[in-house]
Amino acid sequence: MNQSLYPVILSGGSGTRLWPLSRSTYPKQLLKLVDEKTMLQTTIERAMGLSAVEVDVRAPILICNQEHRFGVREQVLAIGQQPSALYLEPSGRNTAPAIALAALHLARGDNANPNALMLVLPADHVVENIDAFAQAVKIAAQVAEQGYLVTFGIRPTAAETGYGYIRFGEQIAGYEGKAHNIVRFIEKPDYTSAEQYVNSGDYVWNSGMFVFSAGLYLEELEAHRPDILEAAKRAWENRIEDLDFIRPASEEFLACPAESIDYAVMQPTSRAAVVTADLGWSDVGSWNSLWKIAAKDTDGNVVKGDVFAYDTKNSYLRAESRLVSVIGLEDVIVVETSDAVLVMHKNRSQDIKKAITHFQQNNRKEHMEHMRVHRPWGWYEGIDAGERFQVKRIMVKPGEKLSLQMHHHRAEHWIVVSGTAKVTLDDKELLLGENQSTYIPLGYSHRLENPGKIPLHLIEVQSGSYLGEDDIVRFQDTYGRQ
Repeated sequence: MNQSLYPVILSGGSGTRLWPLSRSTYPKQLLKLVDEKTMLQTTIERAMGLSAVEVDVRAPILICNQEHRFGVREQVLAIGQQPSALYLEPSGRNTAPAIALAALHLARGDNANPNALMLVLPADHVVENIDAFAQAVKIAAQVAEQGYLVTFGIRPTAAETGYGYIRFGEQIAGYEGKAHNIVRFIEKPDYTSAEQYVNSGDYVWNSGMFVFSAGLYLEELEAHRPDILEAAKRAWENRIEDLDFIRPASEEFLACPAESIDYAVMQPTSRAAVVTADLGWSDVGSWNSLWKIAAKDTDGNVVKGDVFAYDTKNSYLRAESRLVSVIGLEDVIVVETSDAVLVMHKNRSQDIKKAITHFQQNNRKEHMEHMRVHRPWGWYEGIDAGERFQVKRIMVKPGEKLSLQMHHHRAEHWIVVSGTAKVTLDDKELLLGENQSTYIPLGYSHRLENPGKIPLHLIEVQSGSYLGEDDIVRFQDTYGRQ
């Protein structure tokens, strides 16, 4: 390999099939589902770790939904990484436009290099065999330098119906048994077809990971989907920088057709190749797939949290906030959070979308956010609520502050539990320590800040005729929120 490799991390998914843990405002890639780091963090570290096998890995390019921007940035910085660019999609348009933004960034931005190689990785996949991954990337990069758009094919271990398949053809010279031309892509098949594919030995699972040059991707996108390229190009050319983020022009990006890279480029191109490998890979697309890859006890159960299981087998049992008891069941998923509980048969993961549709149609919010809502300054979570009152816990990180704001319909009481609070109330400032409190009358401008070195924890009691989060008038905000 003769040049640098630029990881492009796609973090735009919503992960609704892992509800109630994954929610639209805090999706699965931001969660610690498999180990002590989030899936996003693990993906970035996997890419950056390629430097250990003599790959010149550059700072990653991240693409995420604008609603997740602060969570993504915080998690990247927490593992000591600094992205070279963090693009914000105003709304998801699938993978082809998202990858186009990164390709334009490399091929036409500062230090433009159309030959720059991109390693495109979804932020929510699991790869257990890191050594095999590194070797597969090295081969894919070498093949890509010969003018191919390379994807990774996972050698199937079972007749899975939840994955797409790739039929591979002739071997690429010099990479016998490792890299092949692609004959065709197959959508998620029925079980009989999947079994035939696995038994034939001519098919691999479609992983959704890629290596190719930025310039070649743009060429192929122009050849096969010029409408996507033109819309993405207009959005990129009219981009603006906002703090640490890059915002493609919203109207232009929203006009871009929503399409996957498979349909837009990989299927119609004549330059597609696949590197086959055993990576211990999973896209963690459902609770059942998470059960398959997790460590199990002697009864075949995956148990997380405060769970009592008796006469229960081959199940995924997870408690987030309280004791959960499961007795006499088999092949079930039980997931508890502070505001929702999921109980279903392990093979019915696809039906979670029916619950999500029900929540949407009935104006519920359990599919959108957790009781603990993350903000760039920290988090808050509801404790209690009733007619004309609401109680919240609030945590403000050291050195951070909320916006200078005002409410039309509610007053607030703040009681400091630990740490130090700096409170602005109209033209006055005061410092509050542990067990001290203050009152924010309705209509007063106010701001909460943590000037200390430890997290600030406080209790907020709201009272008034309307307690919705949209009753906020911001006068000034450190984080560029309107």
